[in-house]
Amino acid sequence: MSVVSLLPAVKQSANQRVMTEFRTLARSAEAAMRDVFAPTPLQHNAHLSELFGANILLKREDLSPVRSYKLRGAFNAMRKVLEIKSNSTVFVCASAGNHAQGVAYMCRHFGVQGVVFMPVTTPQQKIMKTETFGGDRISVRLTGDYFDDTLAAAQKYCQEIGGHFLPPFDDEDVIEGQASVAVEIEHQIDCLPDVVVMPVGGGGLSAGVRSYFGDRIEYVLVEPNGGACLSAALAADAPIRLNQVNNFADGAAVAQIGARTFERLRDIDPSCALTVSEDRLCTTMLEMLNVEGVVLEPAGALSLDSLKDISERIQGKTVVCITSGGNFDFERLPEVKERALRYSGVKKYFILRMPQRPGALKDFLAMLGPNDDISRFEYLKKSARNFGSVLIGIETNATENFEIILTKLKVSGFDYRDITDDPVLAEFLI
Repeated sequence: MSVVSLLPAVKQSANQRVMTEFRTLARSAEAAMRDVFAPTPLQHNAHLSELFGANILLKREDLSPVRSYKLRGAFNAMRKVLEIKSNSTVFVCASAGNHAQGVAYMCRHFGVQGVVFMPVTTPQQKIMKTETFGGDRISVRLTGDYFDDTLAAAQKYCQEIGGHFLPPFDDEDVIEGQASVAVEIEHQIDCLPDVVVMPVGGGGLSAGVRSYFGDRIEYVLVEPNGGACLSAALAADAPIRLNQVNNFADGAAVAQIGARTFERLRDIDPSCALTVSEDRLCTTMLEMLNVEGVVLEPAGALSLDSLKDISERIQGKTVVCITSGGNFDFERLPEVKERALRYSGVKKYFILRMPQRPGALKDFLAMLGPNDDISRFEYLKKSARNFGSVLIGIETNATENFEIILTKLKVSGFDYRDITDDPVLAEFLI
């Protein structure tokens, strides 16, 4: 047999050794975590199972001590560092959310000092939670209006003091720690699931879970439309930086996937990498809150929302959806409801050119049905002597009601413009 013919077998054997070693390390990390927190539940969800004709199980990372999986990677990375360094090591990170809270929690657990850099624009609620988890073991520094500025400041400071920087995802020990999610799933289920559905931001969770399960199962990796860095990297066969990121799903809104994480994901079939609309995501968040009483942050609902796109693919299968986080600020609930209603087509906004004559408003109101409600009514300006421009928001209980309203407007000679899906006007006026 020639040397050339032996190469595929040699490569396969090497890959198998690497995977076996990774599984051993991930199991060791998971075992060590049991001194800190209990496994998160793997729960059958009857509502989703019936809806999609599959056995849907939720891996509830939103029920971890910091309401996300991020403390796993922080724990494992810090554990590895402290095995070779003293407890006087100062840990530094840059984050506006779950990674910061995971690092803070573990600084307190290990009894070490940490410095968490956050953008100046970080909501007070996130700052407070980070400080609560870390106590006197961490300090928070607000630096920069944008995350890139915050990251640069954190890395510079870390270098100056000789500290240890904790990346949020692009680190082998972090990836290994996130793989503990897969270890727990394996322990909690009689046989391996057919499909694991999980969100992708920087790729730490997906890289860890895939490296542990390998090709034994199918994967669906889900990104928000406004932060599809994995899809971009798969198309370019290399990590590339997105020009713009929508931060609504902030737990998964990453401009560029990690180099190490992408190496573990680059051979994923592109059809397994899905993107979902941030507005549609809001409908899933509300459904889980209202029907199941489950509070999820936008990134935490990504895997559940994607079930609508893969319903035919998962019929009759056992599917694990990782709900990656539940750090949701309820001050955002009105925005989530607004976006969900607009996506569902039961709430619209119009610029209405209304005649400036007695009875014009009464005539307009008579066009509305019993299930139509005015949620916004505001005169913007007088565009002519005999007409005034009005911003009006209408909420109803069925999309077809708008067809009736708009037909009546046309027949009555009212001029209008639908601005519901106009991003510039909607952002400025609504």
